[in-house]
Amino acid sequence: MERSVLVPVAQGIEEMEAITIIDVLRRAEARVTVASVDELQIKASRGTVFMADALIKDCMDKEFDLIVLPGGIPGAMNLQKSKELEILLKKQAEKEKYYGAICASPAVVLHHHGLVRPGRVTCHPGFAGQIENGAVLDRNVVKDQNCITSKGAGTALEFALELVSLLYSGETVEGVKKGLAL
Repeated sequence: MERSVLVPVAQGIEEMEAITIIDVLRRAEARVTVASVDELQIKASRGTVFMADALIKDCMDKEFDLIVLPGGIPGAMNLQKSKELEILLKKQAEKEKYYGAICASPAVVLHHHGLVRPGRVTCHPGFAGQIENGAVLDRNVVKDQNCITSKGAGTALEFALELVSLLYSGETVEGVKKGLAL
């Protein structure tokens, strides 16, 4: 069964996280839409340039099985400023559908919009203090109901595989792992 995934991006996003999430979900045959909150051409935090599929404003009337945010600075701060993304994330949470974030985005975006619970979330250690005085779990990936979070670039592959396991059967997860030679 094909699943629909939205990966919002912005100028200064962490490219390893963004591309790993996009790649792994596409290997699972998810229909991934990479949507920019600003311009179609993205210059990531380390200078990598890539193109988004759409602008976030053009995704407002669509439904997604998962919305997942890469992190990085200033990318996460640019995601936080998007009213359209805030609306999409809150609608996703209200409908009890999956949403998640990695690195700075659990603190800078999800916590900012009231979408994570302290003590049931992880993020990059440098941003842990922004979540209720550091009430984050020291784990690579944390799932709390429909919210899934991860620490950062070093955990991007583990995070992406966990996202696949939320959306698909174990057989699909194993197929993706085999294709990655894991």
